[in-house]
Amino acid sequence: MTTDAGAGRLQSFSFESRAQRVLFGHGCLAKVADELARMGASKALVLCTPPQRAQAERVADLLGASAAGIFDGAVMHVPIESARAAREAAARLGADAAVAIGGGSTVGLGKAIALESGLPILAIPTTYAGSEMTPIYGLTENGLKRTGKDPRVLPRTVIYDPALTLGLPVGLSVVSGINAIAHAAEGLYAVDGNPVCDLMAVEGIAALGRALPGIHANPADTQARRDALYGAWLCGTVLGSVGMALHHKLCHTLGGSFNLPHAETHTIVLPHVLAYNAAAAAGAMQRIAAALNAASAPQAVHALALANGAPVGLKQIGMREQDLDRACGLALQNAYANPRPVEAQALRQLLQDAFDGVAPRI
Repeated sequence: MTTDAGAGRLQSFSFESRAQRVLFGHGCLAKVADELARMGASKALVLCTPPQRAQAERVADLLGASAAGIFDGAVMHVPIESARAAREAAARLGADAAVAIGGGSTVGLGKAIALESGLPILAIPTTYAGSEMTPIYGLTENGLKRTGKDPRVLPRTVIYDPALTLGLPVGLSVVSGINAIAHAAEGLYAVDGNPVCDLMAVEGIAALGRALPGIHANPADTQARRDALYGAWLCGTVLGSVGMALHHKLCHTLGGSFNLPHAETHTIVLPHVLAYNAAAAAGAMQRIAAALNAASAPQAVHALALANGAPVGLKQIGMREQDLDRACGLALQNAYANPRPVEAQALRQLLQDAFDGVAPRI
C-alpha cells in the first residue's frame, strides 16, 4: 500500500528507475542503425520468429554492414534448446549485440542470450507484450517455465514504431493488448507497488481500453495502433518495476507446462484472477474499472475480450479438462505474493471457470 485509504496521504515506498532509451513514432525504425551505434555496438544478430523473417530482413538491410546475420528460431515460452542455439549463433557470428524484432517470444530470446553473454539488446516490438520494458526473463525446460529478474536482460534501447503493428492481426492485437492490461492490473495491487507505477498503470490500461475496440473496428486505425503501443509501453514498465502475483504465476504455469499460447492465456485468466482478488484489493479494482469506464474491473476485462472477439475459455485454446488438477497443484508451488491467500479449493474453481469460459464470479 502506498497511500492512506482514509486520507489519501502517501506512505513510504521505494521506486527504482532503470536506464533505457525509447524512440516512439511512426517511421522511427529508420533510425535503427544510428541507435545501434549509439549503444556502442557494430555487429548485431537480428532475432525473429519464422513468420517474421521478412521484417527481420528489413531490419538487417537498414543495419547494412552492422548486421551479423538473422536467427529466425524464436519460439513461444523460450525453450532452453532455442536459447542455446541462439547463443551459439551469436558467438559464432561474432555479434556484439542483439536486435530483437517481434513480440514477447523474440524479445525473450534476446534476453536468454543476454543472460549468459551480457550482449546488449535493441528491441523493436511489433506486438503489445511489453517484455521489452522489463528485466524479467523466462526459460522453459522439461515442461517447466522458470522466470527471474536480471538487469542484464533489460533492452538498452527500444524502438516503438506503430507502423510495424499495422499488420498484426486483429485477434492477436486484442489478446496482446489484454495481456498488457494484465501487467498493469497486477501492478496496482503488487506488494511492492508505488504511486509512480500506479499512475502509469492507470494510464496504460485506459490507453489500451480505447485502442482495442478501435483496432477491432478498423485494423488500419493509426491512432488506435499508437494508443495500443503507448499503453503497452506503460504497462510493460509497470511489470518490470514491481512484483508479480497470482495472475502471472497461473499464466506461467499454463503456458510453460501445458504449452498454451501466451497472450490468449493471459486474456482468459485475468478476469477470474481479478474477481478472486477483488475483495482484498478493492482500491486497485476501482482504478482498473475507472480506467475502462466501467463499474466492475473483472466484468470490464471479460467484456472487453468478448466484445472484440477474443477467446474467454481455456478449452478454446487447447487446455484439457483432465489437466486442471495438475495445473492447480503446480500453481500452488512457490506461490507469488498475492493480496488474497492462494487456497487450493478456490484456485481450482478459478481454473474451472477459466476453462469453461463463464463470466467471472464477483
